[in-house]
Amino acid sequence: MKSVSAAELAHLLDAKIEGDPNVRVHKPAKIEEGEPGAISFLGNPKYESYLYNCASSIVLVGLDFEPQAPVSATLLRVKDVYASLSFLLQHFQAAQAEAPAAQQISPQAVIDPSAKVAEGAEVGALAYVGPNVVIEAGAKIYPQAYIGADVKIGAGSIIEPGVRILKGCQIGQNCIIHANSVIGSDGFGFAPQADGSYEKIPQLGIVILEDQVEVGANTVIDRATMGQTLIKQGVKLDNLIQIAHNVEIGKHTAVAAQAGIAGSTKVGENCLIGGQVGLVGHIQLAKGTKIQAQSGINKSVKKENQALFGSPALPYNDFLRSQAVFKQLPRLQKEVNALRKALKALQEKED
Repeated sequence: MKSVSAAELAHLLDAKIEGDPNVRVHKPAKIEEGEPGAISFLGNPKYESYLYNCASSIVLVGLDFEPQAPVSATLLRVKDVYASLSFLLQHFQAAQAEAPAAQQISPQAVIDPSAKVAEGAEVGALAYVGPNVVIEAGAKIYPQAYIGADVKIGAGSIIEPGVRILKGCQIGQNCIIHANSVIGSDGFGFAPQADGSYEKIPQLGIVILEDQVEVGANTVIDRATMGQTLIKQGVKLDNLIQIAHNVEIGKHTAVAAQAGIAGSTKVGENCLIGGQVGLVGHIQLAKGTKIQAQSGINKSVKKENQALFGSPALPYNDFLRSQAVFKQLPRLQKEVNALRKALKALQEKED
């Protein structure tokens, strides 16, 4: 990969240089695994100790960072370390990108004659593209993906190997769907019968992903019973997430791995949902809600920008105070029992 100098990076990132402006790097590396020719970053103070022995040629740090020992690497001071890191990783990713294939459509792909694949789109080997599918310019369908009938894939979107996008679903522009995810599987709808069995309720709706949505590997988004399951612009979903039928997730919300959102729940925009969080169905989550990992939400959250923790979830600070009291319960029980005995003794003495 072509190398880049500290001076060039400083120009790109609007950074201040401390050290050699001519030192060059060609790859990123974690600060604890740095090596010559690599660029690392210090965003979390817990990792500061690694900086003083880091072998990387350049390290990104914040504008206000004050080193406590000599640093051999050239420092690039930036306003926002994580935003700068994201920009750099995109730069390195672009540099590593595969050269365009000589043939955009693999001869091993199966494409229905009624499908419309725009010029500049790619379809890999053993991918299936069904009837009336529309794949817009710049979209890339990796090998072994399944694109069902009447699906639309927006310009610039990437569908990775093993992804299944089922009938009628719509994927916006510049989305990324990672390997083995399923978009448009049936919602979990069954009607109990008098004999104790269940009658399946047909799931006739679709899934819509708006622009710039990213879906992690092995995540499942169920189609609506009627209407649509809607994932709005800029939403980021981690791996191994279950999104049930008729759920709506607001713009720029992020959901971590192994979370589950039950049917018809509406999540507001700019929410942060931690790993293994569970949301019951038919509730609403207000804009800006933050939920700590492994919490359970069993009712609507109406107040915006709350931080919640626990199962059932409480306001974050209330949960921490409750947890502190819980740890003291054995001691408090002993004290209560001792007070009871003392009170009983006083009552007997008075009698």
